[in-house]
This record gives sequence, C-alpha cells and structure tokens, in this order.
Amino acid sequence: MRIAVLGVGLIGGSIGLAARARAEAEVCGYDPDARVRARALELGALDEAAGSVAEAVRGADAVFVAAPVGALPAVVAEALAAAGPDCVVSDVGSVKRPLAEASSDERFVGGHPLAGSEGAGVEHSRADLFEGATWYLTPARQSTAGVLYERLHALLRSFGAHPTAIDAATHDRLMANISHLPHVLANLLAAQAAGLLRLGPEETGERERLPAIGPSFRDAIRVAGANSAIWGDIYTSNADALLDALDELGTRLDAVRQMLMAGDAPALRDWTDRARADRDALLGESIEGGTVHELRVQVPNRPGVIAEIALALGEAGVNIGDLALSPSRDNSRGVVALWVGGESQARRAEELVSGLGFPVVRA
Repeated sequence: MRIAVLGVGLIGGSIGLAARARAEAEVCGYDPDARVRARALELGALDEAAGSVAEAVRGADAVFVAAPVGALPAVVAEALAAAGPDCVVSDVGSVKRPLAEASSDERFVGGHPLAGSEGAGVEHSRADLFEGATWYLTPARQSTAGVLYERLHALLRSFGAHPTAIDAATHDRLMANISHLPHVLANLLAAQAAGLLRLGPEETGERERLPAIGPSFRDAIRVAGANSAIWGDIYTSNADALLDALDELGTRLDAVRQMLMAGDAPALRDWTDRARADRDALLGESIEGGTVHELRVQVPNRPGVIAEIALALGEAGVNIGDLALSPSRDNSRGVVALWVGGESQARRAEELVSGLGFPVVRA
C-alpha cells in the first residue's frame, strides 16, 4: 500500500511512522517547508519526500491531509484533483463542516483523530500516538464509496485507533464544547489571574509573582496560549458552534451568579453534586469490552449503504471494531461484516441495523 501525507508535523509525521511500522506501507510526504521534509526523512516518518502535492499523491491508495484548518479545503481539493479514482482522501482537522460543504467528491472521507502531544512538529511524532484513540470519520450520508471507507477504516485500525463515524455538524458541536471552549476558558483564566499581578517599583520594572498555585489551576490553564496560528483558524472555522457553546456557558454562569447573590448554600451543594455526577458519566467507560461479536448484514448495492450503517452506529455510541464488505458475484447485493465488542453493544447494533431495514445475523 502507498500512502501520501500532506503536511508533516506532529500528526502527519505520526501517521507516516504508524503507516510504515504497523501497516507496512510505503509513505510519500509533502510539506511546504523543505526543511521539514528533510527532517521527516531523517526521522523515518517518510520513505520519500515529494516536491509538490501532486507528486506526493501520484499512485497513492490513501491520502491524509494534515494542513492547518484554514488551508484544508484548498489542499483537499488539490489532493483530489491529483488522486486516482480508487484513492481515498481524508484529513485530520478538528473542524469538519467547511470540508463537508466544500467537497462532494465520493473519494473524500473527513477525519479527526483525538490524539496529540504537548510538543509540536515532526520531531515529536510517534508511531503509537493513535493507540487507543478515537478517530472520527465523517462520511457523506449518500456516499457510494463503501470500499474506500472500508480501506480507510482498516488502515486506521492498524494504527491502533478506534474509527467512529459521526456527521460533520454533530462533530463540530461536540468539539466546540469539549475542545474549543476549554481552550477559550484556559486563555480567559490565565488572563484574569495575570491581571492580579501589578508592576513593581518603576526603577526595576519587575512584576510581583502570584503565590504558589495549586495543581487544579495549573491543569485549568495548561492549554492557554496554544499555537495561535493553528487555533486562530480553529476558532474562526467553528465560530457558529463555539458561539452557541459560549452562549450556553453564559447562561450557566449567570445561574451560579444568582445562587451566590442569594447566598443559596443548598442550591450550590446540589449544583456541585450534579457536576460530580456529570463528570463521572463523562469520564466513565463509553465502550463496553468483552467478547467480540461478528454481525453479518445483507445490504443492496445502492449508494450510501456503508455510510448509513456506520453513521447510525456511531451516533448511537456503538463502536465498530472492524468491518469488511463482500459483494455478491453479480454485484446486486453484498454482505457487510461488523465486529462489535461486548454483548450489549452487539445487541444494540443488531437493533439499529434491523431498524434501517437490513437483515442481520450473528456469525
């Protein structure tokens, strides 16, 4: 298998390392910075460095676009223009709607790995960066490219990731609340605490330091001041969903303010207890382990079948461990094999697939 990586920073470099080490793939990469391309070759993230997007994509079975969010639509379009008819093109951006709106090409499946590192750049890339990580995929609901989705899904599984289908709008609302809003809050908390500092004597220009701060505050501002070039693009690209999240947060802050003004200690205790329950629910296990069950789904040969099943299961929180598509001899029908971990997850998958009108049996 030949893979192209466009943008060889932390994520792109880690894809290259994972693809070479775990999928035994040949990796060709392009980055607009020639020094980055050379460094990626030195570190083993690439087998070959290309001088252009078209050169990197030529002959590839799969392409990963790891450009900054603001540049993704243009680079994805350039990749699709150079890619072959049987090449799947994906990206790793944390905002999906701009790409969903910009690309109607069947070969494109949006993606977003929930993985990262404190360090940036190809120097910090790792072959195991995606081990155990959720990797969101946003196939179009009417996509006919079931075989390409299957190839991408299997490739991500080989990286150690857990591919999960989700629609683009839901993805962006989710990220606005669990990723983008926390970055906004970290910036605001850091600025507010820094405002407590005051200038020292004019002759020294020194600033007094805050007393030693506890780990909770350090954790809260850990992501403050993240790479402004990257995060400026993220904020503007997902502005609508982030504004909705800020509006809801404002309403919740006002409710706390009212409790404080009223001195309502019981209400504040109840609020804290609810927060603890919410935290436990969010941090608890969301995917059941246990025995892996194989479900065999009979499907017609029509556009959008694979995307329809993947999105239905993804939206219900059912993790597809793996999938495979086997067409009938006359290509009129096919069987989609799904592997799902845990009895309750398997039962839920059966219910959902049957509800879509597809016959399903356990192998």
